[in-house]
Amino acid sequence: MPVKIRLQRHGKKGKPFYWIVAADSRAKRDGKYLEKLGTYNPNTNPASIDLNVDGAVTWLQNGAQPTDTAKAILSYKGALLKNHLVGGVRKGALTEEQAEAKFQAWVDAKAAKVGAKTDGLAQAEADAKAKALEAEKAANEARIAAKAPVVEEAPAEEVEASNEEE
Repeated sequence: MPVKIRLQRHGKKGKPFYWIVAADSRAKRDGKYLEKLGTYNPNTNPASIDLNVDGAVTWLQNGAQPTDTAKAILSYKGALLKNHLVGGVRKGALTEEQAEAKFQAWVDAKAAKVGAKTDGLAQAEADAKAKALEAEKAANEARIAAKAPVVEEAPAEEVEASNEEE
């Protein structure tokens, strides 16, 4: 039975949400699947991906072929790297501990990179909010200045003369 690792679409119109599944390649896109490996939500920035890496590696070791999009997601989460390292352990090129250390170092570097992007997006959003607030304050001040009646003060000599008459 040819097995594919692919995306199964869920969610509503215009708001896709995907399950990452291992399914028979002859099954319908949203039909029967063998195992759910994770989820992918492209509606967030950065896209949120929850993946069972060990389950994906098991399916890859058993010959499952990922689709192009699924392959990109597996690569992003490190499942393809872990599959590669497991192959190296099986061949005797490195030990289990070395493979796990390499994978963990890669995961840490990837987490730092994603964290930096998230921080950058949050900073850009905060800057945009501050800029919008300043523009709103300026517009409010201009509106208040335009509405306020202009009171012209009489020259000081006329005020003194009117005070003396009383």
